[in-house]
Amino acid sequence: MVVGVATMSLRLPDAFNLKDRRRVVKSVIARVRTRHNVAIADVGEQGSWTAVTLGMAIVSTDAGHAHAGLERVIRFIESERLDAEILGYEIEML
Repeated sequence: MVVGVATMSLRLPDAFNLKDRRRVVKSVIARVRTRHNVAIADVGEQGSWTAVTLGMAIVSTDAGHAHAGLERVIRFIESERLDAEILGYEIEML
């Protein structure tokens, strides 16, 4: 069994309060959950309006499959969310 874990840092330049931040983050999480079979959550910078860290996980029997699944999620977020800048991401296999 292989567990793939990814963290992604986002910047929300149009978020002026916590409500704006929450709207974007909930939308991203809901879209990813409906289209991809991964666990995803907001895991950092809870007090910042413009900084978001998303954590994602996928379980597979093959490391390549897990890595490809996480890459698909990252590309999906890049293409769908024009109101969020992706600052970086990191993928790790456990």
